Amino acid sequence: MAQGQGDYRILHEADLRDHLAGLPDLTARLGGDPAAWDITEVGDGNLNLVFIVKGTSGGVAVKQALPYVRLVGESWPLPLSRAHYEYLALSRQAELAPGLVPALLHHDETLALTVMELLEPHIIMRKGLVAGTQYPGFAGDITTFMARTLFFTSDLALSAAEKKEGIAAFAGNHALCKITEDLIFTDPYRIAEQNRWTAPYLDALAVSLRDDMELHVAVSRLKLKFMASPEALLHGDLHTGSIMVTASQTRVIDPEFAFYGPMGFDVGAVIANLLMAYFASAGHERAPGERAAFEAWVLETIEQVWIGFARKFLELWRTAGTGDAYPVSLFAGPQGATRLEAERQTYMQRLFTEVVGFAAAKTIRRIFGLAHNIDFELIEDAKTRAISEARAVRLARAMMVETGTFRTIGDVTGAARKLRNWMPELSG
Repeated sequence: MAQGQGDYRILHEADLRDHLAGLPDLTARLGGDPAAWDITEVGDGNLNLVFIVKGTSGGVAVKQALPYVRLVGESWPLPLSRAHYEYLALSRQAELAPGLVPALLHHDETLALTVMELLEPHIIMRKGLVAGTQYPGFAGDITTFMARTLFFTSDLALSAAEKKEGIAAFAGNHALCKITEDLIFTDPYRIAEQNRWTAPYLDALAVSLRDDMELHVAVSRLKLKFMASPEALLHGDLHTGSIMVTASQTRVIDPEFAFYGPMGFDVGAVIANLLMAYFASAGHERAPGERAAFEAWVLETIEQVWIGFARKFLELWRTAGTGDAYPVSLFAGPQGATRLEAERQTYMQRLFTEVVGFAAAKTIRRIFGLAHNIDFELIEDAKTRAISEARAVRLARAMMVETGTFRTIGDVTGAARKLRNWMPELSG
């Protein structure tokens, strides 16, 4: 989809107030005199403007795409059409996983602007994890979201024509895919202007990534999988900064990277961000061992994410697997049912292997690429931060190059647990 920018303008506070005041449904939702609405720009992401608008009756969240990467500036232009794809993705996710994404209230394609329900008292999950907060409902919610959005947009549930129409609807979001292809699968392994890391302590580790040909082969295989396997509609950026939570509720936000790609990428992204929260936890301790219960919960949650996802995905396949892949007519009778179930288990083991690899790539990118995360960045002492990051990279390298040795999710959490107190050799 192409979108011109002729009538587009960046909405600052006064412009946004006027725009919303002209929408009766939103003025009724907000209440009061528009001149008295409280408007605050709260965007802390890499790409967009985000506002919270509050009136006497309620509030809304407003997101507007900028024509460039906010983190970098106008030297890195981006198409406004990404707001269109985000709107399409949120609409589809709301159908497939009701209650797990924010309600859509208004979308203006020309302004690349979307108005959504204001999620309160939800916070960005990553901030809660830095604080050591546990979210007991998260694993159940995120596994439902991933199982339903991935299964019901795949060939296991859809006819070939429906699937191809879905691919076509998101095919134009290639500029956002290109960001992923470069920042996750390429730049951390070469000299790139926008790379950064905790220097000088990780200098030698950065060099080793650039010289590690086994790692280069492994990440290139993952990149090819990402580029060439339109298995299902992905969120495309499913990290703990794109999830808002309370103790009992989970909402997935910001699917502007949505496209049809390999299922393991979304699941791996969630697991990677939990692994990073686990390794970063030591750097947020005020006293040794004070976060032991939190860290145990994180590892348990990692296990629940894969186990719960696999269980729900398989159940959907067994009960709603009417797509053109694995035609039911080919697996009639007891023998056919037994053989198909064996194939399902093989499929899930293959998918798990891909999840392990993608989780590794997502981890390394957050430590050596352009956009880092606060799990590590808020560790004030640079050397302490580098120790936590080096532990995460050591595990990630093994997960990517020795993927076959991780047969179960318990193998992943067990390896993480062993590295919790490992002391790396640092530069500087």
